[in-house]
Amino acid sequence: MTQLIGLANAVRALSPDRRFGTVVAVRGALIEVTGLAGTARIGARLVIHGAGDHPIQAEVTGLDRDIAHCLPFSDPVGIASGTRAELIAGEGRIRVCDGWLGRTVDGLGRAIDGKGVLPLGLVPRAVKAPPPPAASRARVGGRLATGVRALDLFAPLCSGQRLGLFSGSGVGKSVLLSMLARWTECDVAVIGLIGERGREVQEFIEDELGPAGLARSMIVVATSDEPALMRRQAAWTTLAIAEHFRDQGRQVLCLMDSVTRFAMAQREIGLASGEPPATKGYTPTVFAELPRLLERAGPGLPGQGAITGLFTVLVDGDDHNEPVADAVRGILDGHVVLSRRIAERGRYPAIDILKSISRTLPDCLPPLFNAARVEARRLLATYGEMEEMVRLGAYKSGASAEVDAAVAIAPQIEALIGQGKDDRGDPAAAFAALAALLAPAEPAEAAP
Repeated sequence: MTQLIGLANAVRALSPDRRFGTVVAVRGALIEVTGLAGTARIGARLVIHGAGDHPIQAEVTGLDRDIAHCLPFSDPVGIASGTRAELIAGEGRIRVCDGWLGRTVDGLGRAIDGKGVLPLGLVPRAVKAPPPPAASRARVGGRLATGVRALDLFAPLCSGQRLGLFSGSGVGKSVLLSMLARWTECDVAVIGLIGERGREVQEFIEDELGPAGLARSMIVVATSDEPALMRRQAAWTTLAIAEHFRDQGRQVLCLMDSVTRFAMAQREIGLASGEPPATKGYTPTVFAELPRLLERAGPGLPGQGAITGLFTVLVDGDDHNEPVADAVRGILDGHVVLSRRIAERGRYPAIDILKSISRTLPDCLPPLFNAARVEARRLLATYGEMEEMVRLGAYKSGASAEVDAAVAIAPQIEALIGQGKDDRGDPAAAFAALAALLAPAEPAEAAP
């Protein structure tokens, strides 16, 4: 009966007629199509029948009188003036099911892993969808164990929380993501690799994620050489897949690398559509689309699951106040900063504890854990202020009891939060080790 209902809905959605337009100009990536006045809508899909072997899919991104401005999902090879363009009813939709787990797809939801055709779910889901109503959403849930001691101790992650990972290039961001994908408590992990280097995709899947991590994961890939529309679409598809599993009542971990490349893709689309550049060349729609994307993660409605989101931000020139980083930081529920200075010292993950914060604190930790966290941060801050003086020999031991304690304990805390990519941490054991470091030394017994 359920299958019959699904087929009936699909038949009702079919358009009774077919609409065609004609390509009149190709300006770089922008394709202008005429003949669709009154029928083309923003976000509508077109199939352009060029001279190549395969038709080219495109999306309407702007309208100017009777001309529809379109951007393709692939290189516009073989398109000429006068080429026929067919309007497809509706916007992009995908049909997700459990058979997608362990698979890798592109931004349009097509399998790219060579494992055969993807099974299709009964109900199509819009790729671009609004988040649940704010007044109806459930609250952020309890603390999740990530297996990364620096996060579990100092920036804990909760079910339905959205956390940003801010990093320059080459600081260990991808390895940290793979650790989180393998170890974080969840039912399903949905990983979006947006604008990623093509050679790193298989390395991430086979070496970093591994068979165990892949078995509970879905991966969406749009490499850096693909058109801007495909890179943006891959980010939307990542959230749509996560929403499917959330609506089934599952706890979903959504990892996206990176939001910055999504913003760059949206900037390319905006500039091609005639938008004026604003801050650092980013168009106004970039800062309108960022919250629409990120707000889709988080708790679902009561009775549903939750999407716990971890979004990486590739800061330009290690400037953590550049426009995209600044905008994302204001939307998310916390930020974790990866420091090049710490990475150069050889401590991984290179998380800067003093610059990272989780907005679920202090409520998500028991009082004893929270007291240990606060005390450890205080000692690390004190050591950070005096570190250069200690190294230069300008500080004399005994001048300050607080500095002496920081000099003795801070390096041990640094050693505690350092770990390799196969060294899975346990939150309870990590807090016990931290409490032992912070415990005052037992007074020596008096000599007889």
